[in-house]
Amino acid sequence: MKRKTQFPNATYYTDKSGNRRWRYRHKGFAAELGTEYGSDEFIRRYEAAVQRVTAKPQIGAGRTVPGSLDDLVAHFYKLHFPTIEESTRADYRSVIEPLRLKHGKKSVKNMRVRHVMAIKASMSATPVQANKTLKRLSQMMDLAVQMEWVAANPVKGVKKYSAPTDGFHTWDEGEIARFYEVHKIGTPAHLCMTLMLYTGAAKVDAVKLGPANVKGDRIEYRRQKTKKNPSGVLVDIPMHPALVEAIEATPKTFTFLETHQKKARSRNGLGTSMRKWCDKAGLPMCSSHGLRKAICRRIAEAGGTPFEIMSVSGQVTLAMAQKYCETFGRRDLADSAFSKLDGTNAEQNLANHPARFASISPKQRKTKDNK
Repeated sequence: MKRKTQFPNATYYTDKSGNRRWRYRHKGFAAELGTEYGSDEFIRRYEAAVQRVTAKPQIGAGRTVPGSLDDLVAHFYKLHFPTIEESTRADYRSVIEPLRLKHGKKSVKNMRVRHVMAIKASMSATPVQANKTLKRLSQMMDLAVQMEWVAANPVKGVKKYSAPTDGFHTWDEGEIARFYEVHKIGTPAHLCMTLMLYTGAAKVDAVKLGPANVKGDRIEYRRQKTKKNPSGVLVDIPMHPALVEAIEATPKTFTFLETHQKKARSRNGLGTSMRKWCDKAGLPMCSSHGLRKAICRRIAEAGGTPFEIMSVSGQVTLAMAQKYCETFGRRDLADSAFSKLDGTNAEQNLANHPARFASISPKQRKTKDNK
């Protein structure tokens, strides 16, 4: 089994002087990382290289200024990144690196609420991204508090923007039917749709699912996002007949969503393919992540509990599952509430109520009204 590394695509070579140096190479892009593997400077260059930016070596003995945001980011990466998966790290970098480029040289101890509000205001055109930035900055400032760089986290005093949307669009039944009309059984698009719809797997997990995950009439896997978390759980769900049919209609492969070249499909590659397939079906609002939300919606609409949703989706916190029940279960709850108001019984009950009020005589009522 190939050994995982904290810094994928970083390899070493020996220079003309016999020194070991490190270099980042990925899909035609290369960047020098220096000689000190795992150092703050190495991490700074590596994170820049992942964003396909060639970082210039910092001049001076200190390189990374102690106590600066650059320094805090390096500590955050070193301490937090080993606990999360590479796919999650990429999401973190996409938010942290732009912030670092603008404010990396500034001292963390001088950060105040007004500075955080200025960062928020500068991103007002992209409120969702602004909220993500505040969240990551708050995580880093919590670390700064733990390391006794600052006494309090100034981000805690700044409210996030009101979310304009609920995130990725949740597929409705009409959109699901439309996709199947265009992409027939036996096609990669049909299999991808069915696999994600009936497992609730995220892209990073869906591309790894294959016959090895099928255990009898069930399919099981551990979510990559949570498998390093002690509270992460194994997703173990029954195979839906539609999924069994879709798998049987396609050639046997090592993973279900392999490319035509018999290569494993990447997370980003799957997202790109789904975008093309959705556009072909005339579904511009739909995406692969929306299918994960669709199965949660279906369970909620069927009267499922938050814990039942969590058992299928692999979520480890109750809040999101509860949100699905509150959002998509309201209609059925309203129907259930009205079913309790049986017409005959309701009228009978109402007919009996005036007897209680009749205990006050008309004369007494008139007296009370005149007071």
